[in-house]
Amino acid sequence: MKQEGLLCSKFKTRSRKYSSYKGQIGKVANNIVNRQFKASKPNQLWLTDVTEFRIKGKEEKLYLSPILDLYNSEIISYTLSNHPTIKLTNTMLEKALNKNKDIKELTIHSDQGFHYQHKSWTNKLEKMNIRQSMSRKGNCLDNSPMENFFGILKQEMYYGVEFNSYDELINEIEKYIKWYNEDRIKEKLNGMSPVMYRLHSA
Repeated sequence: MKQEGLLCSKFKTRSRKYSSYKGQIGKVANNIVNRQFKASKPNQLWLTDVTEFRIKGKEEKLYLSPILDLYNSEIISYTLSNHPTIKLTNTMLEKALNKNKDIKELTIHSDQGFHYQHKSWTNKLEKMNIRQSMSRKGNCLDNSPMENFFGILKQEMYYGVEFNSYDELINEIEKYIKWYNEDRIKEKLNGMSPVMYRLHSA
């Protein structure tokens, strides 16, 4: 490609990283995960974050808030909205908890974004006896598996693609997450998709 002067558009475009950090506005949890990204079973360690999408020529933005189960890298819950509100993350959490009942050993790890410092989030975790862990301020490596998922998603279905509307973009993100969970194989999962790996190890 270099000899022919070719450039892959998928690796040319990058979106500016969204930051939900607004200082200390609530409870900041200790970084108990401390980059020890290991889980021996489902619902042991969940990672979460919010990422931003833009369509050229449109003022509006789109925000994706997923929860990733580190055991098999499965996206177990997500929400999409044109506004990065508390409702975006809280709804995602409710969906995940309604879907997964065995959470007695669960830790949820995030950055220090305002969503995760808010009392509605911290009170919910305390009520459910879920341990909360937060990355250090401004350190993306402290939540690298989640950042890696965002990178894969945007590389494979967003960068270099022209979307005509946010409805079209939402549809493609939803299709991608379903494909990622059910069909996209991973070497670290013995050549299985996240869902296949979970079912195989059940």
